[in-house]
Amino acid sequence: MAHSLSAKKRVRQNARRKTLNRSRRSQVKTQTKHLEAALSEGNAAAAVEQFRAVAKKLDKVASTSTMHKKTAARKKSRLAKKVNALKAKQAAAPQPKQA
Repeated sequence: MAHSLSAKKRVRQNARRKTLNRSRRSQVKTQTKHLEAALSEGNAAAAVEQFRAVAKKLDKVASTSTMHKKTAARKKSRLAKKVNALKAKQAAAPQPKQA
């Protein structure tokens, strides 16, 4: 149990930061799951839109102390690789001709 005033304040600050950090990490995970769903459906347009949202969320979270900047960059890079692979796969697939 904290005894000094500064220790008590630090406990309050840590609790507040913990909830904020949890919320931010949860939002990133949710956005990432939406992107993974778009990728598994094979919908490149939706995947690109979701990737933009995830990248924006990761940048915002990395600007705080919730996530390190290089961790966010690594996650963005890996997701971009998946999105680009899907786009390349769809571009290589033959397009059905209109009659």
